[in-house]
Amino acid sequence: MNLLTTIPLSKSKNPIDYTSQLLLLGSCFSENIGAKLEYYKFQGLQNPFGILFHPLAIEKLIQKSVNQELFIEEDVFHENEQWHSFDAHSCMSSPSKEKIIIDLNEALRSTAVQAKKASHIIITLGTAWVYRNTSSNEVVANCHKVPQSNFTKELLSVDEVAESLKRTITLVQSANASAKIIFTVSPVRHLKNGFVENQLSKSHLISAIHKVLEENKISYFPSYELMMDELRDYRFYAKDMIHPNEVAIDYIWEKFVEVWIDNAISETMKKVGEVQRGLQHRAFNSEGEAHQKFLTSLAQKIAYIKKDYPFMDFNISIA
Repeated sequence: MNLLTTIPLSKSKNPIDYTSQLLLLGSCFSENIGAKLEYYKFQGLQNPFGILFHPLAIEKLIQKSVNQELFIEEDVFHENEQWHSFDAHSCMSSPSKEKIIIDLNEALRSTAVQAKKASHIIITLGTAWVYRNTSSNEVVANCHKVPQSNFTKELLSVDEVAESLKRTITLVQSANASAKIIFTVSPVRHLKNGFVENQLSKSHLISAIHKVLEENKISYFPSYELMMDELRDYRFYAKDMIHPNEVAIDYIWEKFVEVWIDNAISETMKKVGEVQRGLQHRAFNSEGEAHQKFLTSLAQKIAYIKKDYPFMDFNISIA
């Protein structure tokens, strides 16, 4: 008896392996996938400007990175005892104006470097709803708890999203013509916008991506569809009933591996996973002989992996 419908998936002809260089940008779900890639020690850069929810925010920061349009004092503002940028997430905010400008420009530099050498660029779109600053008439990436009266809320049309994605693709290709671009839509529900409004937003994103797929050599990974169609049950949500829980993230990750990770490195990933679980082990007696033997064995496993993959860093100390 088949108790669910499954989304047909095909193995990519350009899979990710341990020589790949990755750049992940976008919504908080990109950080879920990014955390898995980091756990298994893939090489890459994840959300250097923090979480970016909508396509215009992603496009703007790729543009600034590729063109090296540095941030200056006029690009930051002071609110609630912190300096912020409307172009970046609050994780970039700082009590120091000088520090936030330095950090933003370092993020531009690191993004530009990674974009030029990336083999795969994964962009996760979260919403088509945007907020426009009424004083500057600019769409912002983050409102930073500035009073709502300073913004107007807009829904990007399918065409507006598609045009933004096309510009983003052109920017990426101008820096790195060989990079494989993977779009996906976050399964996180943006219910603050409303239930109907969330579905409308997601539909605009999906329609726009598929419109662009027809004209460009890019790929689509169905994160949103896996959550909505294969999992489709509240037991796969966190307590807030908005974010996918750990089981759902693991499930979607397994599907991502099925499509995008080279089968040839599966044994290495297994060994890396064994080391990672070992590093998380907490001993009853950290000074005991048994634990010291365990650490020695773990160090040997790490040394074996690093012979083939010297870039992999594991934090281990033997007393």
